[in-house]
This record gives sequence, C-alpha cells and structure tokens, in this order.
Amino acid sequence: MPDRVYLHSIDPELIPGAYNAIDVCLRLKPKERVTIITDDATREIAAALQSEVERIGSDYSLFVLERHARRPLKYMPEIILDDLARSQVSIFAALTQPGELTARTEMTTVVNHHRIRHGHMVNINRQIMLEGMRADFLKVDELSQRLVERARKAERIICKTPHGTEFEAELSPKLRWLKTSGIITRDKWGNLPGGEIFTAPMNTNGTFVVDGVVGDYLCERFGDLESNPLTIEVENNRIRSLRSENKDLRDEFRAYTSSDENSNRVGEFAIGTNTACTHVIGHILQDEKIPGVHIVPFAVRTSDGHEYSVPTPDHAHISPRGNRVVVYDAEGTTAILGPLHINSVVEQTNGK
Repeated sequence: MPDRVYLHSIDPELIPGAYNAIDVCLRLKPKERVTIITDDATREIAAALQSEVERIGSDYSLFVLERHARRPLKYMPEIILDDLARSQVSIFAALTQPGELTARTEMTTVVNHHRIRHGHMVNINRQIMLEGMRADFLKVDELSQRLVERARKAERIICKTPHGTEFEAELSPKLRWLKTSGIITRDKWGNLPGGEIFTAPMNTNGTFVVDGVVGDYLCERFGDLESNPLTIEVENNRIRSLRSENKDLRDEFRAYTSSDENSNRVGEFAIGTNTACTHVIGHILQDEKIPGVHIVPFAVRTSDGHEYSVPTPDHAHISPRGNRVVVYDAEGTTAILGPLHINSVVEQTNGK
C-alpha cells in the first residue's frame, strides 16, 4: 500500500519552494491525482511537498522507496509504477545511488506514455529548495523563450576558456532546441528547479575542461571541481580520453560513461536561465541552471580583430565563474569567448 499516512515535521523555510513546485511549476488542480516518490534522506522536503498537495485538496499517494525495495534499486517497484499510471501529476524527490538509472528510466517511461506532468527533483536538497526553487518561474520561462528563439538560429558554437577548454559544437535545425524553464506540461517533463534550454549537438570535437560539477551521484562525492578539474577529450561526439589529478574522479567518471554503448556520447548542449541561481554550489541539479550576468549595451573586441555587439540582455551571458562570455548576434550566430581571447570591452550608445 502507498505510504499515505506518512507524516514528518515541516520546515517552514521549505514551503516557498514547495509552493513553487506544486502550484507554479506543476499547476496541480484539486480534482487531479498526484504520485510522490521519495526516500528516507529526502523526507523533510517530501513533507513540505505533501503539505502543499493537501492544501490544494488533491488525491495523492506517497511512496518512500526504502519501504518497497532494497537500495540501490535494480528496478522501480511495480506498486509505484501502477500508481503512477493513474496520476496526472508526479514528483520524484529522492537521492540517487549508483546503478539506479534503469529504475528511474522505468519510471519516466510510464510518465512519457501517460503524458504525466512530472517534476524530477533528483538529488534535491535543502539549499536548492531555498535558492533555485524560490525563482520566479514565470519570469524564468519568459527569459527561456527569448533565448531559445535565438539559439534555434545558431549553426556552430565554439567554446574557449583560460582553463584549457577548446571545444566546438555543430548544431542542426533538424535537432530541436527545447526549454525546461520549470513550467511543466504534458508534452515534456522536467527537472526542478527548472531553468535551461538545450539541444542535442549534431557533432562535437575538442577539449572540455570540467571545472564546475559532474552529474548524478558523482556530484555528492566530488562536488565543485574548480580546484581539481576533469579534462575530457571528445572526438566525433564520443569521449576519447579523460584526465584529472583526482584519480578517483577520473576512474569513477570513466566507469559511469562506460555503462552502455552510448553512455560516452555527447548528448546535450545546454544554457542555464534560472536567475535565482547565482553561484556554483557543487550540485548539478542547480548549477546547470546558472544563467550568468547580463550587462548591456557594449561590444566585445577579440584578439583576432573581431567585434561582437551586445545591444540587449538577450545578446550575451557571462558564466558564474567569469571564465566565458556567450554572445548572440541578430542572426542567431553564437560565440563563446574566454577572457584570454577578449582584447577589450567598449561601451556602445543606442545599442550600436
């Protein structure tokens, strides 16, 4: 049976983020049904989500994973999948463990089949509830829409940073740009907090230095990589080699990206748009949503003689570490510049 009698003390600091999740992002209605999936480590956050569902008056089931299967999960318990298929809305708010991707894929398969409005709060924690989940998601959605309209016109993105990234992505209009701004629909479930646009690159090549965070359960173990980065060599969309002074990180990431025939393939290029995320916290669920800083109007002059105009906030982003600038021109062409490539920044008048 579902853990319907589950009760836990509710931290009032978590309520604004829970309200955003239930009322703003998922837009739960009283006559709808919701399935909440959580675990022992995330019960405090699940309690806040549950209280918002009860305030609205919707029917719900709540499952604590450890009550139904041994962790790490080899499969998603059937009772949860059956309940999920009866709901219009669902939330997964739990920590991940190694080897559980198959179980989560079983869950999202049901979500996709039944077109459930699903909030994926994987590895959610208190800090994220107090920061990224407190965003104004309607404004994040507006920014995401403006940005994705420009990104859809880009054909190539070149990334260069002082830390050694020299990376080129080729884009195709046949591979769509999508937005997951936090406003979740039946057409596309999304992570919470939301706030990014993304596409699958047609091809990528070069060196990518990860000095932020890596994903999934590796975040919990290795956190912020600024002082000990991971260098990834990519050739034709595949990881060719890995380097890091942290041998455990290197080996764990190699194992993670060797689990099946396509796990070492570059599958996504994304730009964050959540304006409530202002600094790296060592957790990819939030850090990948950082949009950077908007400063206009100005022009960026580079060491090779090019000049990039930035007339409006939509035309440029500065990464949170300040080690790259993303510039979009009127035709949608995108350039990513590192500080060593920038010769000067000059003020413009009337956006010209």
